[in-house]
Amino acid sequence: MFAQNEVPAWCRALPRAEFKDLQRVPLSQSWGDLVLPDDMRASIDGFLDRVRFRGDVMGRWGFGRKVGRGHGITALFSGPPGTGKSMVAGLIAAELGLDLYIVNLSRVASKWLGETEKNLGVAFDEAERSAAVLFFDEADALFAKRTEVRDSHDRYANLEVNYLLQRVETFTGLVILASNRRAAIDEAFLRRLRFLIRFEMPDRAARLELWRRAFPPEADRDELDWDALAASDLAGANIQSAALAAAYLAAAAGEPIAADHVAVALRREYDKLGRAFPGLPVGNGAQT
Repeated sequence: MFAQNEVPAWCRALPRAEFKDLQRVPLSQSWGDLVLPDDMRASIDGFLDRVRFRGDVMGRWGFGRKVGRGHGITALFSGPPGTGKSMVAGLIAAELGLDLYIVNLSRVASKWLGETEKNLGVAFDEAERSAAVLFFDEADALFAKRTEVRDSHDRYANLEVNYLLQRVETFTGLVILASNRRAAIDEAFLRRLRFLIRFEMPDRAARLELWRRAFPPEADRDELDWDALAASDLAGANIQSAALAAAYLAAAAGEPIAADHVAVALRREYDKLGRAFPGLPVGNGAQT
């Protein structure tokens, strides 16, 4: 999908992170599994170019002296659940030949004063040492807006945010935040981010393409009415989940994947979302 440029050799030579509170995220998808609008593709290309050409721009061209502290590259992926934020983070890391490590919030956060900052510091240091991409999912849990201090809990929460602000500013590696609630993130973080990429719900044309790509070519299936399926107002992750569920229903019945299996799977997907299943409208006929 993206232009191939050489990743600096020092990135590939560094050791992998081994910090117990960083979970390495494996990846099986490819860029071909995504359907992205052109403006988002351009933003992701820009993120990748920041990494690929950072040595030239910051070093050989002298911009490092102008920027001052923090030559790191930070991005916020915001938008509704299931729109591909985590998947794109993994694909970016794979494109660069780097590991993606997700911060385990349940192990990093601590009720003890100063312990959360200590754990986060180790995570940042380890990611920096190994040139890994550090990924904060549901980032608003840590990067939330500071509040007026009314009690000790507010004071300690603000101290954590202040520490993160300082650490992000001095970090020299790659950080990606993902959140369904951009408005909940402290404005000071937003000012320090290099990229703000908004993930939108797919429109009908995008859903049509997502449904077509949801079934592997080797899958045994009947003809499906793609236009009717595209009418379902779902995110990409929900479409893939419904396609997978339909495949299991068909396999259990010893049949090719058919419209009936997809309809049952879609109903279950709507139930998970707490929404009424509108049924499958009549399209223009089954299409391969």
